[in-house]
Amino acid sequence: MSEVIHHYVNGRIAEGRSGNFGDVYNPALGEVIRRVAFASEQEVRGAVASAREAFPAWAATPPLRRARVMFRLKQLLEAKIDELAALMTEEHGKTVSDAKGSITRGIEVVEFACGIPHLLKGEYTEDVGTGVDSYSVRQPLGVVAGITPFNFPAMIPLWMSPVAIACGNSFILKPSEKDPSFSLRLAEYYKEAGLPDGVFNVVQGDKVAVNAILDDPDIQAVSFVGATATAEYIYRTGCAHNKRVQALGGAKNHMIVLPDADMEQATDAIMGAAYGSAGERCMAISVAVAVGDQVADDLIERLSPQVRGLKVGPGTDPDVEMGPLNNKQLYDKVMGLIDTGVKEGAELTVDGRGLTLQGYENGYFMGGSIFDRVTPDMEIYKQEIFGPVLSVVRAPDYGAAVDMVNGHEYGNGTAIFTRDGDAARHFANAAQIGMVGINVPIPVPMAFHSFGGWKRSLFGDHHMHGPEGVRFYTKLKTMTARWPTGIRSGAEYTMPLM
Repeated sequence: MSEVIHHYVNGRIAEGRSGNFGDVYNPALGEVIRRVAFASEQEVRGAVASAREAFPAWAATPPLRRARVMFRLKQLLEAKIDELAALMTEEHGKTVSDAKGSITRGIEVVEFACGIPHLLKGEYTEDVGTGVDSYSVRQPLGVVAGITPFNFPAMIPLWMSPVAIACGNSFILKPSEKDPSFSLRLAEYYKEAGLPDGVFNVVQGDKVAVNAILDDPDIQAVSFVGATATAEYIYRTGCAHNKRVQALGGAKNHMIVLPDADMEQATDAIMGAAYGSAGERCMAISVAVAVGDQVADDLIERLSPQVRGLKVGPGTDPDVEMGPLNNKQLYDKVMGLIDTGVKEGAELTVDGRGLTLQGYENGYFMGGSIFDRVTPDMEIYKQEIFGPVLSVVRAPDYGAAVDMVNGHEYGNGTAIFTRDGDAARHFANAAQIGMVGINVPIPVPMAFHSFGGWKRSLFGDHHMHGPEGVRFYTKLKTMTARWPTGIRSGAEYTMPLM
């Protein structure tokens, strides 16, 4: 019988009791390797009750002690990174090196959370009025939840939970059902690091678990990363239940290439940003905007042989550059969108369809694809493909390229490649996008900055991790105090002016 991934509640594994399960695949083989229990509404309520009970004592724990838990968690994750990367590759499909890189980016947020005593310092103003002082503090919200996607089963939970927990909250994690095993490892490491039982809990599941989280009155805030339609649903439903919500959605990230760009550098950047992790990144570059036909022709000439030569195979092979897509549903969607692009009249310069690997015939493998002469009215331009497909769009000039970037409904990330400092500075200011790269193709901020897009790439007012993460997981309280001085001025019936 296949191994079953269960829930984690109050410091121990909690076997699923709903009777509903999902299959967890090895995408390189296209085979079921384990099963995952799907939580019922009642099971989610039980996890929330455990988190609610643990919250008061954890919130009262001095921030320095909370930071020490984060220090130990960081050490455990670093010591286990090879084992965790192998587990991720088995369930997700990405290469081991890519898996290790994503875990490292998650550990950086744990490092950031180690500084929580400083991050939670308030403000104090003496004598805002005669004998009156005012000060502010940030306090935890209570029970908070994170709903995370399949493409980063380690990094995104580590973008959410360390900051939330370091701020004094208790946390419910609902990971993707497609690659759930890391969530239980993380729970074990939190416990080993000294986190009290009930502060970190895991509920596996599908939409039933998500809706139970959104409906539960004891959950004060929800963080989400995933597709835009789901992000909008979670935002609207969570807000309707008076929750604080940050819901990060999809993307269609453009990279502008100007005629003065270092074309070798730009080509290398596109290769890594478009085809790394098989394009299953919300920060992947999926549109190259070439300014002028000469730039476009040069890009196509340089990119085509490199894309055809991509080393595709199981992520466990150290020589492989791109693993399989994560699941059959996504594989079929990407294949269908390539078909759509051909029907719409885009030039399929490199066709990644039809790839089969000996010994992995049932795996979800495809090669890289390039479309040239894509136009904004095409579906392959409008939709987030989330696969190894690059669209090259030809813009007549810089202004048209910027308009194209700003005209898309998504506003997650963008980049420009140029040697022109004036153009780069203008673009950084003019781009209506949350994260901008200047000769950097994937401008994911470091942990001490904050991550998030604009427009339909983010629903809510707060970006993730960094200072914005601290603000999201805390609420501001301001005190105004006056102590008796023997002076009496009588009752005041007007607005106090201090």
